[in-house]
Amino acid sequence: MTQPVKTTTTTAFYVQAAISFGLSVTALGIGIAYLPVTTWVRAFMGLGLLYVVTSTFTLAKCVRDRSEEASVVNRVDQARLDKLLAEHDPFKND
Repeated sequence: MTQPVKTTTTTAFYVQAAISFGLSVTALGIGIAYLPVTTWVRAFMGLGLLYVVTSTFTLAKCVRDRSEEASVVNRVDQARLDKLLAEHDPFKND
């Protein structure tokens, strides 16, 4: 049976991604706060920023869930195939 390669995210990569995300959201928030526009436009831009962030998290979760689902289906199919091969006797006459 083929074992799937288990990929793990290193701590350094996780920290780098978290810092990058935090820095980008903070910088964009500060940029929106100092825009030379009215409060309504600034509020609209802030809501747009929140919408983009939440939809990004949702998309990442959907991609992760689909990937995990595919790996479970592959493992079940592999287990069925292994069972059939183990039970198969090429010298048995039916």
